Amino acid sequence: MPSHTQKPTPERSPEPAPERSLKRSTLLTLCACVLVAQSMVAAINLLIPQLSSSSLHPSHTELLWMVDAYVIVFAGLLIPAGALGDRYGRKGTLLAGLTLFAAGAATSALAQNPATLIAGRGLSGAGAALITPATMSILVHLSAPENRARAMGSWTLSLGLGGLAGNLGGGLVGQFLSWRALFGAMVPLAALLALAVTLTTPRTERSTHSNLDPTGTALLTTGLVAILFGIIEGPAYGWTSPRIITAFAAGAVLIAAFTAHALRSRTPLLDPRVFTSPTLRAATLGTATSFFGLFALFYVNSQYLQEIKGYGAAVTGVAIVPLTIGIALVPKLAVRWSHRPRPVIGTGLALIGLGLLGASTADAGTPYWTYACWLLAISAGAGLSMPALTVGVVTSLPPHRTGLGSGLGTSARELGAALGVAVTGTILAAHADLAHGMAPALRTVALIVLAATAIVIVGHRDRKTITRTIASDEERVLSRPARHS
Repeated sequence: MPSHTQKPTPERSPEPAPERSLKRSTLLTLCACVLVAQSMVAAINLLIPQLSSSSLHPSHTELLWMVDAYVIVFAGLLIPAGALGDRYGRKGTLLAGLTLFAAGAATSALAQNPATLIAGRGLSGAGAALITPATMSILVHLSAPENRARAMGSWTLSLGLGGLAGNLGGGLVGQFLSWRALFGAMVPLAALLALAVTLTTPRTERSTHSNLDPTGTALLTTGLVAILFGIIEGPAYGWTSPRIITAFAAGAVLIAAFTAHALRSRTPLLDPRVFTSPTLRAATLGTATSFFGLFALFYVNSQYLQEIKGYGAAVTGVAIVPLTIGIALVPKLAVRWSHRPRPVIGTGLALIGLGLLGASTADAGTPYWTYACWLLAISAGAGLSMPALTVGVVTSLPPHRTGLGSGLGTSARELGAALGVAVTGTILAAHADLAHGMAPALRTVALIVLAATAIVIVGHRDRKTITRTIASDEERVLSRPARHS
């Protein structure tokens, strides 16, 4: 029976010293990359009216795919993209992602028919899948352990601000410019970011322990895409329609096949046994929960401000600024309590749920400043919980798999976001209009968030007492087949 002394020496150190110090210019560049990638998830939502009346003449289904292609490809590729960066180089993967992102944006900007625009969105989504885990993985490898929570706080701040920047940018473009301008602006921006990465970001050591596992990658990616398709398109086609049931069934079969394959494989993309860690399970659920609540709010927020309050698109973009305040300022406070993540996470998620309950009371007669207070509560909750949740996912895996951990955490965010929009859209569709459906939709989402919060609090353990054990356990699982080869 193998003993601990038989394990390869490189896998014994879960907290290696940083390869180089993290410079401010590197931190700002990496955060800017993830902000831009995340912004394109939400930016197109405010351009739907302009796209529907454009010369492309998209059908309803084509319009849905213009919005959703980015998210489906983005979320579906995150985990293998993280493993790719770990194995073949994180800086190179980041630069490749920026190139794909720019190519997709250029394709979208020049599109003369719906299919080309959809293809461009998918290509940009693939680029974003390479960008996001690579940025986090580089930060983890360049940060000293005592500064890692602060770096992760900056990264998650950028992720949250990306969604808000997308709403603001989409609103301004929708009111003053053509929809092509949004995609066109992404091309020089991505080129500028690629130059900044080249000049400011050092290369980190590649991991010989990370595995791409082509079979596992294909099974997991297609399974996630099928599930995301079902979640996103469920409100449009009906949850009991053959198309949606088939998508969920196919996704379940593919994920089950991936699990069976990974348990047998000597070099799995992601060993399912890592989820025996209570902290990883709780942090993953908490991450999905936070974005479930946030994107449910994003879905109704602009509609409420425009249709019920009567604001224009540009004013709507400005009116959501309170959502940036908590996300921008609270993570700096949360870092001080990073050694006790469970109360920080619990309080943050509870604030999101309670803020959604408050926002559900808003109607046409509600003063904007009252509504803004609920937005502040939600943003404070997100700012408090997201850094600790991000660190919880990443540090539950060994250091050579930080890209994979980042991909896993971001996949949870995107799945949570898709579910939040789907649940909210389904409830709204069951009511006559937004004015009658907003309150029950947000109340339902709030109750789900609060219930999930209780599960997260019960399941989470303080990271400092178990991280090394989790990392060591996973390394033992992953290194066991190597001793048989």
